[in-house]
Amino acid sequence: MADNESKANALMAEADKKLNSSKGFLGNLFGGSSKVEDAVDCYQRAANLFKMAKNWSAAGNAFCKAANLHFKAGSRHDAATNYVDASNCFRKSDPNEAANCLMKAIEIYTDMGRFTMAARHHQSIAEIYEMEAIDLEKAVKHYEQAADFFQGEESSSSANKCILKVAQYAAQLEHYDKAIQIYEQVASSSLNKSLLKYGVKEYFFKAALCHLCVDILNAQHALERYNQLYPAFQDSREYKFIKTLIEHMEEQNADGFTDAVRDYDSISRLDQWFTSILLRIKKQVNDNPDLR
Repeated sequence: MADNESKANALMAEADKKLNSSKGFLGNLFGGSSKVEDAVDCYQRAANLFKMAKNWSAAGNAFCKAANLHFKAGSRHDAATNYVDASNCFRKSDPNEAANCLMKAIEIYTDMGRFTMAARHHQSIAEIYEMEAIDLEKAVKHYEQAADFFQGEESSSSANKCILKVAQYAAQLEHYDKAIQIYEQVASSSLNKSLLKYGVKEYFFKAALCHLCVDILNAQHALERYNQLYPAFQDSREYKFIKTLIEHMEEQNADGFTDAVRDYDSISRLDQWFTSILLRIKKQVNDNPDLR
C-alpha cells in the first residue's frame, strides 16, 4: 500500500514538472502539448495507484487534475469521464466533493447534448444526498432534474422512478400537495399501460394517505375519484384500510386506528415511510403518536 502511494506521489510530482516545463515560449516551441498529454497520463496513473492504496481523496484529486487538463485542451468527453472517476473516489471520503465532481460532468454532458448521461449523474447526486451527505431537499432537487432529463429523452420508466422518489421525500418533508400531485399523475399515466398498471393501486394508496395528513374530507373526495379512474381500487385491501382509518378518525377512536394499522401490517408489512405517515395521521386523532 505504502509503495503504491509513494509511486503515486512521484507520478504527481512528475506531472507537475511536465506542466511547468510546457509553459512559456520554449515549452510551446519544444512540444508543450505533448507534455500536457504526458502530465494527464501521469495524473491518471497516479490516481489508480492511490486507489490501490485506498487513499480515496488523493485519487479523486488526481483524477480532477487530469479532468481539468482534458477540459482546457477541449477533450470534453475525456474530462467528463475523469470527473466521474473522481466522484467515484470521493464518494468513499467526501460525499459533497463527489457531488461537485458529478456537477462538473453534468455541465459538460448537457453542453454536448448527452442528456441521458446528465440524468444518470443527477440521479447519482440525489442518491449521495439521500444516503451519504444526508440532505433530502437537495436529493429532491436532483431527482427532479434527473426526471426532467429522462422524460425529455423518452425514458419514461427511469423518469417515473426518479419522480416517485421526489414524491416519497416531499411527503417526508411535509410537502403533501406536491407528493399527492406526483402520485396521482404517475397513477393516471400508468392506467393505460398494461406493464405499469400493477403500480396504480400503490400510488393511489400513498396519495390517499398524504391527503389524510391534510384533510379527511379531501381524502374522501380523492377516494371517489380514484374509484372512478380505477374501479379495481375499490376492492383492494388498501382502499378498505383507508376507509377504516377515516371512520376511526371521524370517531376520534385512537385505539381503533391503532388496531387497524396493526391488522393491516400483519398481512402487508408497512415500511418506514408508511409508518411515519401513519404516525402523523394518528396525531390528528389525539396527542399520542405511539402506534405500537
